[in-house]
Amino acid sequence: MPAEPALTADTGVTPSDAAAPEPAEFRKAMAEFATGVTVVTALDGGEPVGFACQSFASVSLEPPLILFCADKRGRSWPRIRAAGRFCVNVLGEEQRDLCERFGSSRGRKFEELDWEVSEWGTPTLPEVLLAVHAVVHDVHDAGDHDVVIGRVLEVERHEVRDGAWRRPMVFFRSRFGVGEPDAPIAPDPWGLGDRWGWG
Repeated sequence: MPAEPALTADTGVTPSDAAAPEPAEFRKAMAEFATGVTVVTALDGGEPVGFACQSFASVSLEPPLILFCADKRGRSWPRIRAAGRFCVNVLGEEQRDLCERFGSSRGRKFEELDWEVSEWGTPTLPEVLLAVHAVVHDVHDAGDHDVVIGRVLEVERHEVRDGAWRRPMVFFRSRFGVGEPDAPIAPDPWGLGDRWGWG
């Protein structure tokens, strides 16, 4: 096994010498990075499954690739992986109800929800800001999560409603929204952030 490289040529400090942050400390630090909120959905054996996910990003324009991170302990991710194709539903700021549905294993998820099946066989949630339909292109092991690369099949944008531009749901410092210090802290387990993906 090759030796660990030095962090800097000047100090000679290696990764094994560095003190890694504790999980709680790391979670609190990452809360300083504002993210959007998505719900990743799929059909497995005709049954809809999904979970709330903050870790979502574009990867490549040619070919069009996206990524999301899924907790290996989650119940939905193995079923989404088995389905082979999925939809990333990007939530608007007014869609906290959807976040609450899918942010916990105790959420109602698809119960009494007016969702639709796309032409790609993926569940699309009602009135989301953006729906990205994709197939599982690659999966990379990354600690307690998998990094999932998806090849995009189609995007559906719904950024305007009733003639007005919509704003995305933003999660920052365990609260929904930025610049709202009096906003209520998201209830557990949503406030834990890294719990999302268990669904």
